[in-house]
Amino acid sequence: MKQVRVLLADDHALFREGLAGIINNQSDMQVVGEANDGLEAFVKAQELKPDLILMDVQMPGMDGLEATRQIKQVLPETIIVMLTVRGDDEMLFEALKNGAQGYLLKDIQSQYMLEMLRGALRGEAALSPNLAGRVLSEFRRLSKGGVSEKEDDSGLTEREQQVLLEASKGATDKEIAAALNISLNTVKTHIRNILSKFHVRTRREATRAAQAKGIL
Repeated sequence: MKQVRVLLADDHALFREGLAGIINNQSDMQVVGEANDGLEAFVKAQELKPDLILMDVQMPGMDGLEATRQIKQVLPETIIVMLTVRGDDEMLFEALKNGAQGYLLKDIQSQYMLEMLRGALRGEAALSPNLAGRVLSEFRRLSKGGVSEKEDDSGLTEREQQVLLEASKGATDKEIAAALNISLNTVKTHIRNILSKFHVRTRREATRAAQAKGIL
């Protein structure tokens, strides 16, 4: 039987060690590599071409959300499941938008996690039950032609508005990350989304557009 090749990406070595032990005890799975951050995960994914990547959401440097986006661009067939300690709606939807097949909380029991991972490999969504409920609620809202509860009439999410407000004050990405307690790569992702939604190229142009719409 062919084993599923698994890459682990988490900045906590002890957690990776425990996870590797669980996975390597399965007859149908094998850990082929480990990464300490998103950039290393991106590099090793291209080298090892794993079938499945378990990706921590929050890591230093490149976070799991950005790593997922970049990996799916070059390895679209690779299944990525996020692991996190927090069921944050913003990160959940960002991960799914970036191509993640699942989003699991780290307090999950190992047997249930393994069932969800095997489901993800079959094309199923690997979501903790309470997170699945949030996704369904959002899908129902959008299917009825409504605006996402995370966006206002401007099309910006609440977090994007916060990022744009800080940027309009001249704050750097690093300063915005510190002020909002989010990762640097998450800030960069929000900036890209803001520029795209306003169809502009610079933060200054985005600020002017937001002011014209009465957002700032």
